[in-house]
Amino acid sequence: MNALPPNAVIGIVGGGQLGRMSALAAARLGYRCHILTPEPDSPAAQVSAGVTLGDYEDIDALRDFASKVDVITFEFENVSAEGLDLLAALRPVRPSPTVLRLSQDRVAEKSFLNNAGIPTAPWREVNSLADLESATAELGLPAILKTTRLGYDGKGQMMLRAPGDLAEAFAQLSPKPLILEGFVDFGCEISVIVARGLGGEVVAFDVVENRHRHHILDLTLAPARVSELIADAARNLAMHVAEAMELVGLLAVEMFVTADGRVLVNEVAPRPHNSGHWTIDACPVSQFEMHIRAVAGLPLPPATRHSDAVMKNLVGEAETAMWPEIVATPGFCAHLYGKAEARAGRKMGHVTRLFPRGALPGEFGVTAALGILAEPGRDDPEPPHGQLS
Repeated sequence: MNALPPNAVIGIVGGGQLGRMSALAAARLGYRCHILTPEPDSPAAQVSAGVTLGDYEDIDALRDFASKVDVITFEFENVSAEGLDLLAALRPVRPSPTVLRLSQDRVAEKSFLNNAGIPTAPWREVNSLADLESATAELGLPAILKTTRLGYDGKGQMMLRAPGDLAEAFAQLSPKPLILEGFVDFGCEISVIVARGLGGEVVAFDVVENRHRHHILDLTLAPARVSELIADAARNLAMHVAEAMELVGLLAVEMFVTADGRVLVNEVAPRPHNSGHWTIDACPVSQFEMHIRAVAGLPLPPATRHSDAVMKNLVGEAETAMWPEIVATPGFCAHLYGKAEARAGRKMGHVTRLFPRGALPGEFGVTAALGILAEPGRDDPEPPHGQLS
């Protein structure tokens, strides 16, 4: 296994905050990053050694980008798999375009998971209104109808509660085909960040609990308040998925814990993930450094944590406007992403609050620790992210 030498250049497809934090982690390890993005002054480009401005399907831009880097990765799934194929012919791409394709299509993803023996919520592919009627007859209502591609943060999906909802939902959602997912009786939503190296070694961070607001991740609690049996099952499932995919890089595995204690995989993301941001401040090696290590062929250390943590996203204009108070608050580990404009639903930064290992507080303690960021009514019941994401 040949690791990238110091001062090598890691190419990152995508210019968002995940690329930004990956580039910062790469700099700690002595690497430079070069970003491919269509957006001038992107968060990742602000902290990187170089940037190629171009579309993810622009052949000339892709070739120019590849000529300037030693290895390539990506920071979100909504990039061109065909573009990655071209890049893979020129430089190593980690994770591979094959892994990207699986994560881009919910039908392909769930088929792969089920064929690998990974349990998921029941689902059916929907190509027509007749398919939808048949699928709801099999899975029952309520159920969630989703696009198979490009959906995130609650976009591209609709809840079906009654037979009268079917025709309108099918007409509104596009592109086709769609996927219908049976509704799950939730206990909570959890996730695991797992890394797999060039030599096949696999490490997994601790299981965390995720809570959402308006279908966008709001809080992550590390570790999740689940039994050791459930935590072990979740870590084992995540590592199984990474090995089945022959992943090289980082993988986030979102899961449901049902009311009767089963663990079901919802979806996977082969890149750093919002629910892993707590690792920057609570772990010796963050998810971003682990991602860079895997991509660069470096050894993967244990994915341990030295502290418990609560991570709070800063979303939209109102929470971003609190930045002066946030950076003045003792105990807040504050991160801002360098985005020029705060818009509704846009992730602008995050804050992590640390606690001694084993001392994650209860609900009142979490609210008190968040202080100015804890709003009355924040924890009003809402369907978990996976059922509306």
